[in-house]
This record gives sequence, structure tokens and C-alpha cells, in this order.
Amino acid sequence: MKNTKLVLGLAVIAIGFTACKDEKTEQAKGKVDNYVMYVDSLSNVAAEDTKDNWMEIESEFKLKSAEAEAALADMADDAEAKARIEASRVKYETMRANLEKMRAEALAAMPVNQKQQMRNALFGEGKVGDDMSFVWVNKNNILNVYQQFVDTVESNKDAYSREDWDEVKLMYEALDSRKNTVEKEGLTSADNNKIAGLKLKFAPMYTLNRMGAKTSEMKSAKE
Repeated sequence: MKNTKLVLGLAVIAIGFTACKDEKTEQAKGKVDNYVMYVDSLSNVAAEDTKDNWMEIESEFKLKSAEAEAALADMADDAEAKARIEASRVKYETMRANLEKMRAEALAAMPVNQKQQMRNALFGEGKVGDDMSFVWVNKNNILNVYQQFVDTVESNKDAYSREDWDEVKLMYEALDSRKNTVEKEGLTSADNNKIAGLKLKFAPMYTLNRMGAKTSEMKSAKE
């Protein structure tokens, strides 16, 4: 009788273990399917929409890609699943390369003035144009945007003219205005604190160097 109960108990445990394992496998397959379908869905998005929302697309891709890679562990490194993930990765990289080519061609066709060159340096090629739109800045990338802005200003502070500093200030205020919107979208306190530190670094850099540029220009004018 005891042996019978023991056998039944072990059978129940085995069934439960198998069911749990099957459930994990199904969940893992679902994550791989989601990843593949996401990349496939991007093919149906208009190129212009893809270009305008690339930061969000890339963030979502990285998340789904990481989930799919992690899911392989629950699928015993299923060869077919691994091949599907790799095929989707190649498709995505091809899409990214085509987008970069399209963006580069568009920029090459545009006459670039001095102000646009400065904006390209501060934020990246073509990110900010004459429309002064910062809608591409979001809670996921705003810290990097501030970091690049401050680093670029610091690297070029000795070469900026007074007019350059006025443009820098204009861009800074526009970015700050966008930050007010992004904060309401869930900007983390950690990123907010780091941005505050960058702002503290920028303020005296701007004041002192713009003053220096003005003094230098006045001196040159007298000579």
C-alpha cells in the first residue's frame, strides 16, 4: 500500500513537472514569435514613419530581442528557434542600413548652413532642423541627448563666437522645454538627477565663455 502511494506521489510530481516544463516552453515560443512578428511588422511601416520613430523602434527591438534570446534557454536551445531569431536580426539590420542610407542621401542633398552644422554636432545629423522640433527626444534617450550636448559644447567652447553661443543657448532652452514634457511621461529620478548635474555644468560654462567671446570680439574690433 505504501509503495503504491509512493508511486502515485512520484507520478503526480512527474506530471506536474512536465506540465510546468511544457508551460515554460510555450511561453518561450511565444516570446520568439513576438520577436519575429515585430520585425516582420516593421516591413509594413512607411519609410518616413520608420525614420521619424526610429529611437522608439530600436528600444522596442532591443527589448524583444533580449526576451527572445533568453527564451532559448527554456527551449533547450531549439535550433529552429535560434535560426528564426537570427533571420529576424539580419532583416532588422538590413532595414537599419537602408534607413541610414536614406537619411544620408537626404542630408547630402540639403545645403548645410553654419547653424545646421552646429545643430548636427550638438544633437546628431539631421535631428534638429529649422522647425526646432524635439519630439524625437523621449524618456529613454533624453539623458544621452543632454550628455552629447554638454560634451560637444565643452569640446568647442574655445572656438565658439558670441553668435555661436547665442545659438547654443537657443538650443539649450528648446531642449529644456522638451524636458518639461518628458518628465510627465515617466522620466526616472536617476536620469533626472544626472541631467540636473549636466545643467549645473553647462550654466557657468555658457556664462563665462560667452562673456569671453564678446570681450575678444570687441578687442578685435578696436584693433
